[in-house]
Amino acid sequence: MASASTVKTRFLIISDTHSDQPFRQPMPKADVLLHCGDLTMIGKLDEYQSTLDMLRDCDAELKLVIAGNHDISLDEEYYGRRGKWMHRRGEYDANMPALAKAMWTGEKAQRAGVTYLEEGTREFTLTSGARLRVYASPYQPEFCDWAFPYNRHEDRFNTGKHVHPDATRIAQNPIPDFPGVDVLMTHGPPMGILDKTSRNEPVGCEHLLRAARRCKPRLHCFGHIHEAWGAERVTWNPNTDLDDDWKKHVVAVAPMTVDEAEIAEKKAAFVDASSSSLPLEFGKETLMVNASIMNLRYKPMQAPWLVDLDLERTVHGVQ
Repeated sequence: MASASTVKTRFLIISDTHSDQPFRQPMPKADVLLHCGDLTMIGKLDEYQSTLDMLRDCDAELKLVIAGNHDISLDEEYYGRRGKWMHRRGEYDANMPALAKAMWTGEKAQRAGVTYLEEGTREFTLTSGARLRVYASPYQPEFCDWAFPYNRHEDRFNTGKHVHPDATRIAQNPIPDFPGVDVLMTHGPPMGILDKTSRNEPVGCEHLLRAARRCKPRLHCFGHIHEAWGAERVTWNPNTDLDDDWKKHVVAVAPMTVDEAEIAEKKAAFVDASSSSLPLEFGKETLMVNASIMNLRYKPMQAPWLVDLDLERTVHGVQ
């Protein structure tokens, strides 16, 4: 059982819904819902509305959402550059970024119980007294000139002293050091972890992996690479040399097995990483989750993830 200083907390994790929803309905109840981006196919207002409608029907106290590369109108800089081309079939509107942002931060989102996160760190307190610290970012290495891109030689996640000598620092909101974050919530995966394409090529971000090792969150969830759906429990290299080759950042990987019968029962793939089962060693291990519900053919055939974790109890939290 969770100790007096911690609270067992259930997370429902989804990503890459692309205006659709998981094929098993309703989704299971959770304390916190995390949507890791690609809310739409191409960032249209009716697509956003469909996703908000789906999230409204989810039973969770806290619903946190980030954008992804397909949510082009939520990236104002990108939309100014590519919007006329991407929305060339009568859908282009110079005010679309403002309208999209208003939808996700205004009354419609509030009615759905949704909190939209831009890049950076936020802290929340649940009614259970659990404290949740989340770092969120919709950015990923440039992919076919879609939204929220950065070049592979650019480091968006590390502070100056932690940037690799061969990289260019562009971080505006770097990921905090351990123990400042419980959950990393990014659209793209870190390099080498649940990031392989159908051609077996790892396409995650080395700089994000470096930052994740420095941060050592309890949970790092993402999507983007549909065919890499899954969960792994990783053990970080304990030395302090962040200039290691990226393959040395992780010293052990334990894939999480899934039970199809349990998925059918729970309507999700379930992992108990709380003190009720095999608790994570915070500062040594991270549960990595690729929660893309879409398969490679954009069919919503992959299950959400349901994860139990222990979070620290706030000083004034309730029992």
